[in-house]
Amino acid sequence: QVQLVESGGGLVQPGGSLRLSCAASGSFSRIGTWNWYRQAPGKQREFVATVTDGVNTGYADSVKGRVTMSRDNAKNTVYLQMDSLKPEDTAVYYCNVFYTSVTGAIFNRWGQGTQVTVSS
Repeated sequence: QVQLVESGGGLVQPGGSLRLSCAASGSFSRIGTWNWYRQAPGKQREFVATVTDGVNTGYADSVKGRVTMSRDNAKNTVYLQMDSLKPEDTAVYYCNVFYTSVTGAIFNRWGQGTQVTVSS
């Protein structure tokens, strides 16, 4: 099984920056696509960004140009660099990963979430 540990959330002023991290550990044979999602109070969880194992990235329109997702395969870690943050970016951010187990099955795992608050 894979465990995900997120870090990097916090309180930041509008226009500021944060970098979220999500590290995978445990037993697996391969890490595939990583995703970041977020959920604001009273709203559904929404897609933010993705990076494939081919290092192709994709972003939601709401964050495009302000967010950069990257992965470090040696560390089994992904990062979400968020710049020019807005109050509407306030949410709990969750990382998500597809991985292949040692038996060849494909699983999906969610992190516990990290709070990002953008406020003056």
